[in-house]
Amino acid sequence: MILRNLFLLLTISIIFFSCDNATTNSDKPNVVVIIADDFGWMDTGFQGSDFYETPNLDRLASEGMVFTDGYASCGVCSPSRASLLTGRYTPRSGITDWIKGYQADKTPEELSEYAMVGPQNVYNLPLEETTLAEAVKTANYKTCFVGKWHLGEDSLYYPQYQGFDKNVAGWMKGGPNGQRKEQRSYYTPYNNPYLTDGPEDEFLTDRLVKESISWMDKNKKDPFLMYLSFYTVHTPIHPKPEKVPYYKEKAIKLGLDTMPHFYNKVPWMENWPEKKWHWKERMVQSNAEYAALIESMDENIGKVLDYLKVSGLDDNTIVVFTSDNGGLSTAEGSPTCNAPLRGGKGWLYEGGIREPFLVKIPGKTKPGSVCSTPVHSVDIYPTILSACGIDVPNKSEIDGVDLTPLMEGSALNREALYWHYPHYGGKGDQPAGAIRKGDYKLLELFETGEVQLFNLKEDIGETKDLSEEQAELTEELLNDLRIWRTEVGAKMPMENPYYKFK
Repeated sequence: MILRNLFLLLTISIIFFSCDNATTNSDKPNVVVIIADDFGWMDTGFQGSDFYETPNLDRLASEGMVFTDGYASCGVCSPSRASLLTGRYTPRSGITDWIKGYQADKTPEELSEYAMVGPQNVYNLPLEETTLAEAVKTANYKTCFVGKWHLGEDSLYYPQYQGFDKNVAGWMKGGPNGQRKEQRSYYTPYNNPYLTDGPEDEFLTDRLVKESISWMDKNKKDPFLMYLSFYTVHTPIHPKPEKVPYYKEKAIKLGLDTMPHFYNKVPWMENWPEKKWHWKERMVQSNAEYAALIESMDENIGKVLDYLKVSGLDDNTIVVFTSDNGGLSTAEGSPTCNAPLRGGKGWLYEGGIREPFLVKIPGKTKPGSVCSTPVHSVDIYPTILSACGIDVPNKSEIDGVDLTPLMEGSALNREALYWHYPHYGGKGDQPAGAIRKGDYKLLELFETGEVQLFNLKEDIGETKDLSEEQAELTEELLNDLRIWRTEVGAKMPMENPYYKFK
């Protein structure tokens, strides 16, 4: 791994040796936002994974602040991506499910296994929303979007109409659409109207970073926002074949090949009727293909960081990294394990919404610092604008808060974080809402009406329901959650008249 990283650094240095190494001609910092897809809280080395290798994310963690209790605004992608770009909770835009959604376009017979039907999801990020790109453009920033958009079925709502000067690869699809050997893959041809096909065997993750670096280098004389939104590690789990053998051998060395990889029945859902759900949860990180896909993403993040260093932009560039939802652990092959967290993508348990959350702001973040205050993807918007010296537009309508006080050793003036997911995500989950206040988190499960309370400081795996033991606190948090839903105009699921398991 050391030799591999030295080689990458040397390559970047050669490419940009002849570049003008002057930083931007502006006192405004540049911004690089990097979003991973379906990347779990435990999928990094700095967070404690023994199997996956992420030396470049580990490097970024050592240079900035790690928020150990960082959250996405939803357990699936489109709602979280809307919140990242607008600083607002998901019910406000109406995008409360991935676009189009798991129940969309299903017949009554196909819907009959669900006790509830989710509310109508919004399929396009409203143009009335003021995106991060539109906000920074008021201060003459150049803006570029690269990668996964998944915030519009209609092309009139794509990145180029939401404040981005350039759009590379952003369109309606939520996963890679390339073709290789008659299967959907990360390889060219990409079948993407906003990404030209590359040479044979070009890999999507490599291409997106190549485009990102090229654009930054052409626009470095002005302050810029580079929004790099990876498709990685969304299914299909189709990595570079040459990277897989290393992880297969590593799994053997760690003894993972002799361990059971999946629960026969997920312990905390043992009472669910077998006829209703057919799914499994991975109990150990052991998937070599998934590890190889992570390596490619991390390797390319390293190229971005190396470019910023070699080009002289590093000291004047904000870098943010997070994911749109938790790791895929309970469906579609269950490629990763989020333990000790409960659940995964699609759920409002910690495994579905707690994310790697890194922020590096030159002059603000202390290298290698760690913060355990709960923070949320809606906070990225006001934090970046504050660091850039730009006023937050429509501030009264923004739900996120500026995280700068945490970087300065102060506390945030915020009592709670909220989530609303009135849909089925197809991962064994059910419609739910959640609130976190201090160390406590309450979930309201809409299908069953069950309410669960957990102390995350003492029980990060959400294994002990305290709702009866602490009835007064449960009532308080449930009331707060319901008041919040009213304030943000949250729409609720309805009873399904076609449900066949009554």
